[in-house]
Amino acid sequence: MTPDALPPASRSSLRRRLDTLGIALAGLCALHCLATLLLISALGFGGHFLFDENIHRIGLALAFGVAAVAIGWGLLRHGRKRPFVLAFAGMLLMGGALLVPHGTNEFLLTLVGVALVGLGHLLNLRAAH
Repeated sequence: MTPDALPPASRSSLRRRLDTLGIALAGLCALHCLATLLLISALGFGGHFLFDENIHRIGLALAFGVAAVAIGWGLLRHGRKRPFVLAFAGMLLMGGALLVPHGTNEFLLTLVGVALVGLGHLLNLRAAH
């Protein structure tokens, strides 16, 4: 079913839900990063699970999919480029974090990227009103 096949109210509601999901995913990613740092630093355990590359790859794929649909759809609807540019920059940073070794650079790239993607979703929600 294409988005145009849905009634206008349903399309708007679905896009809002996707933006909300995008913000929630960004929050979960940030929480994951902070939990990893705290658990590894303070307690010395959890690294085998929390540093697993698959968590990062799956998270990035989910974030990319949700952002592509919600923010792309928003761009087509309201025409404002800022949410798209912020989310795209955030995705680039998050993708770059997968290319560097675990540590401060990865942590900072991921957190700034997640913040930009979340902000892009938030601006996308506001632009639709």
